[in-house]
Amino acid sequence: MPNHKSAEKRVRQSAVRRLRNRYQLSTCRAAIKKLKKTTNKQEALSLLPKIYGMLDKLAKRRVIHKNKSANLKSKITRWVNAMPNA
Repeated sequence: MPNHKSAEKRVRQSAVRRLRNRYQLSTCRAAIKKLKKTTNKQEALSLLPKIYGMLDKLAKRRVIHKNKSANLKSKITRWVNAMPNA
């Protein structure tokens, strides 16, 4: 239990931020899963910039490490490039 007013505020802020971070991370993971489910290369290419932005934002806010963001971007790019043109 916090003993100071400022510590009480930090607990409240941390709770709100934790929920926001979890929501944004799960939204990004869902978008990556949607990209991997798609079979249409054009649709996948249109999803890429959106996912890149999500990952960059998560890395900028230190929700995930910047190297993890780079690795994920690399993986999904290779995934999309390996898709057959249809």
